[in-house]
Amino acid sequence: MSKTPRKKDVENEEKIMKAVEMLSFVVNDVTTPRNIRNSIKEVISSLSKKNTTPGIRAAAAINVLDEISQDPNLSTISRTRIWSSL
Repeated sequence: MSKTPRKKDVENEEKIMKAVEMLSFVVNDVTTPRNIRNSIKEVISSLSKKNTTPGIRAAAAINVLDEISQDPNLSTISRTRIWSSL
């Protein structure tokens, strides 16, 4: 029996992909400190894995991104992009 994706699941996956796209801007910004870029790359990688539910992936990402956004070395525009991705 094949499981067809529910509308809510499809919507959640679309939201995750939009967040990944926004986070990619921060990763590709040369003014972003290396440690923050590495952390965001890990977040993008975990969000892209389909082995857990979208809610679990989102909760884990929010936890890491909240910590990253507190970093004083983070530029204002990068911080805003991180908050926008949430």
